[in-house]
Amino acid sequence: MAQGLFGEAVDHIGGEPIAARMARRAPIRHVDPVLVATALLLAAFGAVMVYSATVHTQQAAGLDPAYFLKRQIAYAVIGAILMVAVNLFDYRHLRGLAPLVYAVNLLLLFVVLTPLGTASLGAQRWIDIGPLQIQPSEIAKLSVILTIGAYISLRKGEPLRLRDIAVCGAIALVPAALIYLEPDLGTMLVLAAITGAMLWVGGGRLRHFVLLALLAAAGTFLVIHMGLLKPYQIDRLTSFMNPHPNPRSSGYNLLQSKIAIGSGGLYGKGLGGAHTQTSLDFVPEQQTDFIFTAVGEQLGFVGAGTLLSLFALLIWRGLRIAAMARDMFGTLLAGGVVAFWAFEMFVNVGMTMGIMPITGIPLPFISYGGSSLITNFIAVGLLLNVHMRRYLAP
Repeated sequence: MAQGLFGEAVDHIGGEPIAARMARRAPIRHVDPVLVATALLLAAFGAVMVYSATVHTQQAAGLDPAYFLKRQIAYAVIGAILMVAVNLFDYRHLRGLAPLVYAVNLLLLFVVLTPLGTASLGAQRWIDIGPLQIQPSEIAKLSVILTIGAYISLRKGEPLRLRDIAVCGAIALVPAALIYLEPDLGTMLVLAAITGAMLWVGGGRLRHFVLLALLAAAGTFLVIHMGLLKPYQIDRLTSFMNPHPNPRSSGYNLLQSKIAIGSGGLYGKGLGGAHTQTSLDFVPEQQTDFIFTAVGEQLGFVGAGTLLSLFALLIWRGLRIAAMARDMFGTLLAGGVVAFWAFEMFVNVGMTMGIMPITGIPLPFISYGGSSLITNFIAVGLLLNVHMRRYLAP
């Protein structure tokens, strides 16, 4: 007992716990090495798969075989730098900056729809800045997480009211409406998943979610019957429910994807192998939305299982950080990031195997794309920030 009392006295010298003083002076001591290592392994895994999925197509076109690899590595380096930069300040300062981040993101989403935006493959989602392309819809995921987290944290742990649910829904709905005009249905679904998860973590009640489900069902019915979705979007969303989709139209992507994954067997056909669905360019968008088909075909069940295990580890660390956070804002940030990753991973992998609709959602850290990869690394930085400062009083 004496030792315990003595230890407690020593721990509170100066009126502040020693652990808190050390955490403030050197938060790097509390970094989560498992989270960092997992994120870097996923990024490396993605770079290898992007190269393997594009090398034969690039060679056949007489272009640099490592073009996509070089750019993906450059994006990863930029993302890693920003991940470190995010940890240079206390994440709780972001609560006050959330409205500004949200407003800037809305401005960028609006600019995308003007002549300043860049169109590709029938969608206008990017802004060209020199050699880089910025996709504001990716930034919107973090913007919504920050803004909803800042708003709910003002409740200080009290149960959410119906008005709070409406405000959080509006926070997500405004960028979602702009993203719909691009069009980008996949990111809209991600924002919906993030919002639902954060409302649940923030103390939403069952009746709130029942009401949201009814509103979502009614909205879906109206969108379809008012013709707000283009025919090709409806075909993509419903083709997975058809056991025999038309291989000449909406079912082509799904059919080729399932063939590629199934042909990989237990150990796969090897990285960069010739005469495969991937190398012969049968699978569309194989370096972006359908990158998992290259994993399944070239690395087989073992490689795909390894990748999914890394995702499971990443999500577990995120949930652990959410549970250990010292304040509600930190818990909400971590919960939003975990929901963002889990939803994208499940839908992307599911759509390549025919159990989820094809929505154009990238596979985090693996799919080719600068905005997506950089956003994921910033999300890792937010989780690290919450974890490193968990000993500080809110």
